[in-house]
Amino acid sequence: MTEGFELTRDGEVARLTLTRPEKMNAITYGMWSAIPDVVAEVDADPAVKVLVIAGAGKHFSAGADISEFGELRTTAEGAASYDKAVEGAVAALTALRKPSVAMIQGNCIGGGCQISVACDFRFAAEGSRFGITPAKLGIVYHFDSTRQLVSLVGPAHAKYFLLSGELITAGRAREIGLLNDVFPAAELESSTQEFVATLCSRSQASIRGMNRIIEKIVAGQETSDAEVEEIRSEALHGVDYAEGVAAFLERRPPRFTFR
Repeated sequence: MTEGFELTRDGEVARLTLTRPEKMNAITYGMWSAIPDVVAEVDADPAVKVLVIAGAGKHFSAGADISEFGELRTTAEGAASYDKAVEGAVAALTALRKPSVAMIQGNCIGGGCQISVACDFRFAAEGSRFGITPAKLGIVYHFDSTRQLVSLVGPAHAKYFLLSGELITAGRAREIGLLNDVFPAAELESSTQEFVATLCSRSQASIRGMNRIIEKIVAGQETSDAEVEEIRSEALHGVDYAEGVAAFLERRPPRFTFR
């Protein structure tokens, strides 16, 4: 595992923890580059249903490790290489059909916020702060990450984030749609675990199929296509559908087996 990460598993849940608390979990080039491999490992593990991303210590992540920029982004070629690593990380998280949940405390800024937006769900502790700050660095934000942000909060709030670089509270982040929910800090872990357990109890065939369809819609697709119809057909003829209908008719909780 790349320095700065810790990947652990607890039953059906994998957790990727950013482990640079002394740097407020700032994300290095090596960490950006390693995220696709981490996601692939989670995706390939049949026992894992959900990926949780969190930060060690008091913060989720203060963003990219800017101390590397003087060495890695001083030339056009270096900047392009760095951006490719970031884009690969975002693309990998976005394409993961297994649900991903960002569990956020403290600062969630810049690249940290970018990672959280690429996840399917975002839960935060009261007192957390959010912002995306390319305008403070003379950087133009990644297209796909901008699109994801706009899809979550709308163009007006996305412009506020990206053009001002100002930080907002967790309460405000929930108001504009950036967060799914906000909890007292002492309840963040248990509340997130409760939601994750709900995801694990649902039909994974349904979850992964719908996650892919939503990804296509957010990317701009307006009508169904062959892949969508195949996803729906496979679900209709799958074991989870038969079990779900039987459980409903028998008035009992379903016991889904698809992995």
